[in-house]
Amino acid sequence: MPELWPRMVSEPFSPALRELKTKRLEVGLVVVGGGLAGTCAALTAARAGAKVVLVQDRPVLGGNASSEVRLWGLGATSHMNNNNRWAREGGAIDEILVENMYRNPEGNALIFDTVLLEKVLDEPNITLLLNTSAHVVRKQGSDSIESVQAFCSQNSTLYDLHAPLFCDSSGDGVVAFQSGAAFRMGAESADEFGEKFAPSEEYGYLLGHSIYFYSKDLGHPVRFVPPRYALEDISEIPRFRSFNTKTDGCRLWWIEYGGRLDTVHETETIKWQLWRVVYGVWNYIKNSGEFPDAENLTLEWVGHIPGKRESRRFEGETMMVQQDIIEQRQHEDAIAFGGWSIDLHPADGVFSERPGCDQWHAPGVYQIPYRSLYARNINNLFIGGRIMSVSHVAFGSTRVMLTLANAAQAIGMAAAHCLEKDLLPRDISQAQNMARLQRDLMRTGQHIPGLSLEDDEDLVQRAHIGASSKYCLEGLPDNGPLWHLERSLAQMLPVGAGPAPQVDFVVDADEATTLRLELRVSERLGNYTPNVTLGVREFDLAAGPNQTVTANFDVSVDEDQYLFYCLMANEDVHAHLSEERLSGLLSLRHWRDQQPPPDIGVDSFEFWTPPRRPAGQNLAMAIRPVIDAFDPVNVSKGPGRPTTGVNAWVADADDPRPTLRLHWDEPHAIREIVLTFDSDADHAMETTLMGHPENVVPFMVTHWRILDGDCNVVAECDDNHQTIGRVRLDEPLVTDRLQVELLATEGEVPAALFGVRCYE
Repeated sequence: MPELWPRMVSEPFSPALRELKTKRLEVGLVVVGGGLAGTCAALTAARAGAKVVLVQDRPVLGGNASSEVRLWGLGATSHMNNNNRWAREGGAIDEILVENMYRNPEGNALIFDTVLLEKVLDEPNITLLLNTSAHVVRKQGSDSIESVQAFCSQNSTLYDLHAPLFCDSSGDGVVAFQSGAAFRMGAESADEFGEKFAPSEEYGYLLGHSIYFYSKDLGHPVRFVPPRYALEDISEIPRFRSFNTKTDGCRLWWIEYGGRLDTVHETETIKWQLWRVVYGVWNYIKNSGEFPDAENLTLEWVGHIPGKRESRRFEGETMMVQQDIIEQRQHEDAIAFGGWSIDLHPADGVFSERPGCDQWHAPGVYQIPYRSLYARNINNLFIGGRIMSVSHVAFGSTRVMLTLANAAQAIGMAAAHCLEKDLLPRDISQAQNMARLQRDLMRTGQHIPGLSLEDDEDLVQRAHIGASSKYCLEGLPDNGPLWHLERSLAQMLPVGAGPAPQVDFVVDADEATTLRLELRVSERLGNYTPNVTLGVREFDLAAGPNQTVTANFDVSVDEDQYLFYCLMANEDVHAHLSEERLSGLLSLRHWRDQQPPPDIGVDSFEFWTPPRRPAGQNLAMAIRPVIDAFDPVNVSKGPGRPTTGVNAWVADADDPRPTLRLHWDEPHAIREIVLTFDSDADHAMETTLMGHPENVVPFMVTHWRILDGDCNVVAECDDNHQTIGRVRLDEPLVTDRLQVELLATEGEVPAALFGVRCYE
């Protein structure tokens, strides 16, 4: 029961200054900054047992993804417009994205606010302080933080926050800066790290801020009188002719300014200039006479604060550089991954004559090392979010929100390990501690490219695994639409070591022509850039429908991987598609080519990307011999998504009750069971504006249950939409058998399960 306010308070005059109400909080970890990075760090630490204070200087969580800014959260999937297949980030951020799509496929930023707030409020180990700004740092000695003081403007309270560990995810690094941690701001020269994409002075050394706006059709004429501070001469914006009545929100990310200014201390100046631009743009749309279809539009919303891209970057024990991204360098302390392009913007932003950005991709995802996530000269300080230790060029890729959230989850887990073992952040980088950190992150659903979950405590590793059925890929029925081969189309197929399967495709030809078919593979195992051609066939087609072309190549591969069967572009040909979808199977269209200048240290290659649902059907085909890649033993392998293979048990499509069976040679006392389902890690679950065609991905198992050896129901869920199903038992279940039944899926797809883990 809250304390009731008395009827009357009266205090006499005080000649001395009154002190603000102060609360002292002592926890294990203080996280300053409630963007997606800080939020995910706090959630991960709290779920691992740490007591956490999360300090956010705004009224909502999410930072640039919140309703205050409304930028879509994205990461390695890059709107599905690059070659990073099944690359959506895992762990806490995946849970948030899946929940948001379930509740909010329309992409309403206000609803996303509620998803974030609910996740944090549901964690008893987190104390959330909104509208609370950290502003004073106290140190213990020269290289440790003792406490942080923060002020809440809404309850006029000072918070004195004490902890052995601190995480600065504040964006500008307010705690790291005051603590004395080494930092950089601007761009390194090309000579310092050998980064060929380092910008010139003419291009500029900082990325600016953006402010977004929404319009709305009211169904009747609406006039607009611009404020006097609105930009009067729209021609000051070189791209002004590209404005239209259909594009708003964060699709106008290029309304950017501030790269020539101090993006920390001149943010208010930058904001006013952006407001000037936005209201000038709207005045142009409404009053120039160029847009008669704008008559009924009103300006529904304009951001009150700018979305910041870049300011300070702090130095860790390692600093990521361009080559880490482009060369996909491996790190022994890898804890997360990125995959956004190296995305640099001209410092003059909206006033630049240049394109709004220069984006150059790597041919696959890259690892993020743990040593870039703590300050090298402040012993108890983690650096999360966009202030992590990277060069300006590498920052062009790592800066996007889901990449930062993914990395910050490692901060949360590392902090919990530090508190448990009385360690400092740098101690976690030692081999034994790092192996445990990587294991525990992967247990939460984190994906670390190149690593598999090696978990000796997982009882499934010692179980005999069987199933009621398994899927064997003989082909897919010819029951879908036609694909016009004005763009090439490829079918990805998972194959084991040995000869490439023979595949029959069906095509229609508008007139007699020659169709080229290529068999390709990625040069680097684990990538999905089909840049190596293993074989070529050409087929002379007569005019007419339903012609079979057979991909029969005398080719063998040495390792499990995906092969790309490519029907090359031909304006006169249509390929037959199938409506049957299957976990781990994708078709890709040749979208465009990356052709960078020769001197910037970036590769040329083709982009092959999947059309979004409800499009994106697989090719109709017949396969010989059948592809046997969906075995029940896959549930013990651990990636939780396709990598070089499907990595899932998939039941036969006609199995009426798909059941996975686990049997041990002796009984075990099981306390926890973890299931991993297919939430389609290839789908970019943008948080706002884009929208999604469904609430639940069609591959999801929506109804599942677990039974013991006597067929007693241990746990059941009949409304599942999440990737991870976790069952914690109040009392241990002593048994030598378990079975997992997959009773319903969201779409008409064979039921799939990526993983089962059991712990005593």
